[in-house]
Amino acid sequence: MKNFNGKHVLITGAASGIGRETAMAFAHEGAILCLADIDAEGVRQTKRLICGLGGSARAFHCDVSDADSVKTMADAIHQDIDCLDILMNNAGLGCAGHFLETSLETWQTIMNVNVMGVLNGCHAFLPKMIERGNGGHVVNTSSSSAFVATQELPLYAASKSAVLGFSESLRADMAKHAIGVTAICPGIVNTPIVANAIVEGGLAAMGRRDKIEAFYRRRNYQPSRVAREVLKAVKRNVGVKPISPEAWGMYYCKRLAPCVVDRLLTSQGPFYQRISDQSISD
Repeated sequence: MKNFNGKHVLITGAASGIGRETAMAFAHEGAILCLADIDAEGVRQTKRLICGLGGSARAFHCDVSDADSVKTMADAIHQDIDCLDILMNNAGLGCAGHFLETSLETWQTIMNVNVMGVLNGCHAFLPKMIERGNGGHVVNTSSSSAFVATQELPLYAASKSAVLGFSESLRADMAKHAIGVTAICPGIVNTPIVANAIVEGGLAAMGRRDKIEAFYRRRNYQPSRVAREVLKAVKRNVGVKPISPEAWGMYYCKRLAPCVVDRLLTSQGPFYQRISDQSISD
């Protein structure tokens, strides 16, 4: 897909961060946006920003972890158009905490949003895309944590690894319908994900959230840069797209030197403790 002018694009998690910036980027290229988020005011603000620039957008209050909520949104969209051209399953939650310090309830919550949210979106919109017979594209937001899983992120890494594996399988399955599938895998991006993350156990007790947020701000890799890479990946029909220098580094290191990565992860202190300590010393 080389031209987005007049294309119908749905982005979940569009109230802020990568979702909002990607919606803006598609709008700049003439796409017609459907925006979804559980944050009703935030997604309306994204709509206002797009419409203020002369773009076209609709906003939906939607809980992607709830299949009925996603289906209700899909039915409303399909009343006006035959199908989407591009579906971006971007909504997600962050979570930090060692395995035995995270509750099973938290595991269920994160998996429902990060994994089932992607599946619910695909189930609701792919049949119409296939029925139309004119191709399309799906973008699923994974993470560099799907390449290298640090000890503080067992739940987040598990959820994003599931998204990556599902996306690769779905890409093979949808190829016969000329529907491309891309898994984007961002690294450390300055978005509200840390502020909104669930932090449990020792990391919470040590007050690491504020220090990690400070590190993300200092790193300051902007979501607008991710958005530009998303559009490029769709245009080129890329299957897996690491985004940010550290994401590419993790992608290649895990493939070229897995034993070295394993040694680093198991022999040093927790990653988020190291970066938050760095933010203090700096």
